[in-house]
Amino acid sequence: MTSSPSQTLQPQQLDNDEIDLRQVAAALKRQWLLIGGITAATVLLSGIYAFTRKPVWEGSFQIVLENQDVGGGRLAKLAAANPMLAGLAGVSAGESSLVTEVKILESPSVLRPTYDFVKASKAAAGADVSKWVITDWTRSLEIELVKGTSVLSLTYRDTDEDLILPVLERITRTYQEYSGKDRRRGLTQGVAYLEQEIDKLRQQSATSMRTAQAYALANGLGIQDGMPTGATGSTNGGSVEASREAAQNQVNALRQRIAAAQRSGNTTLYKAPQLAANTEIYSQLQRVETRLQQQSALLTPQDQSIQRLQRERSGLIAYINQQTIGLLQGELITAEAQLASLTRPREVVLKHRELVRAALRDEKTLAELEVQLQSLKLDQARQTDPWELISTPTVLDKPVAPRKKRMVALGLFGGLVLGCGAALIRDRRSGLVFSEDELKTLLPCPMLERLPAMAPEQWSSTAQLLAEGPLADAQSVALIPVGNFPNNQIEQLQQALVAALGNRKLLVSRDLLASRTCSTQLLVTAPGAPQRQQLQQLREQLALQGTPLAGWLLIDPTLEA
Repeated sequence: MTSSPSQTLQPQQLDNDEIDLRQVAAALKRQWLLIGGITAATVLLSGIYAFTRKPVWEGSFQIVLENQDVGGGRLAKLAAANPMLAGLAGVSAGESSLVTEVKILESPSVLRPTYDFVKASKAAAGADVSKWVITDWTRSLEIELVKGTSVLSLTYRDTDEDLILPVLERITRTYQEYSGKDRRRGLTQGVAYLEQEIDKLRQQSATSMRTAQAYALANGLGIQDGMPTGATGSTNGGSVEASREAAQNQVNALRQRIAAAQRSGNTTLYKAPQLAANTEIYSQLQRVETRLQQQSALLTPQDQSIQRLQRERSGLIAYINQQTIGLLQGELITAEAQLASLTRPREVVLKHRELVRAALRDEKTLAELEVQLQSLKLDQARQTDPWELISTPTVLDKPVAPRKKRMVALGLFGGLVLGCGAALIRDRRSGLVFSEDELKTLLPCPMLERLPAMAPEQWSSTAQLLAEGPLADAQSVALIPVGNFPNNQIEQLQQALVAALGNRKLLVSRDLLASRTCSTQLLVTAPGAPQRQQLQQLREQLALQGTPLAGWLLIDPTLEA
């Protein structure tokens, strides 16, 4: 069976994006010596490293920190009311101080004495500590606040077992000295600050009050003059400014009444009984109006007696109104005189207001600071130790490092990973093609049969089938080996084909110039025998040659007989 050149020359692209796990496993199996060597080397190195390291010992203790937001509630409330004092006292209103306390305890400044002790001990033991820095040493410490609690756990590790307990004991003493130091110092500073400010404000408040009183006496003012109603928390009694306002209101009222009396004229009586009710002229007006009502019921308005009574009434009204206006004007003169005696320049009143407000503000501030001082002193008196030791420093019975089994296991795992990676890279860089699918893709003709490499005695039957099938019409056949594999396999295949072809010619050659004289060509290869580049070149040469291809045979070492 032959294929046309147009069919054999059509390239089939290999999908390199797909990964065949079977081929990966086969590649790893082929490179098992490399994988085993790398794994053994890493296991050996990790074992040497694990067994040559010094043992690391671990000690720990736990303390309970006081939550200042709970124990120091008075101070927290005071800090919320006065943020300036919060900075002095070292508290933050509404925020937990536990995290701040932990940061203080693990700071290098607090741990410096312990670090100096460890450094001196190591130097006395002959260790080189010239390049030591405290930040590197603090990595041996693990300070952690247990989540959801105020328990602080501290762990220290060192290769010197005898040094663990002395270091932990020094840390506890250091914490006793430094823990809460900032807060106590803040309380002391807050008390000192308040006492100093209170002394200043006492003098300032007394001075401002005396200044306001002296200014009021010099200008005839009361303490409430110039201040809004209720500004001092009392009534306006005794205020000159309040009397001036009352006099001004009286003047305004009298002026309105005089204007109303003047508008009345002689037609309408301006009713002011308190001014004219007891006068004779008012009684006479009442008698005239009574007579006018009586006459009007009997006579017409044009009657002379009616008109005479109306003229008399108008005259009496005009006279009474004039008398009322005179009396009101007299009262207005008196009220205006009183207003003039109470009136002060606006600048004087405003100045007095500023002085009074300053005096009252100083007095209020002084009272608030005195309350805050008492609160701080009470909190200072109730100050307790900010932490409590709940477990004594102890050292574990066994070292925590090195974990030899774990290191060897990691070395084994790392060696396997590294070896597999190196094996895949080596297998890929070799360029040999082991995959049957890849061979089918790269060879320009179909695969005819698989030959079991371990059973060459079975090849004769396969050769007979080929001679009667795909090679039946060929007068001469060229057998072209592709790749490198044992010559005895080619010789055995040649013998089988010669016996099957009978009188027909069989040419075994890798030279395509020699094989082009044959009627058809038969390729033979094996997994791992050819290289990719070799197969690509063969494909191109066969395309140029143009001789028909019957197909190709695969000598498979994995195929069972």
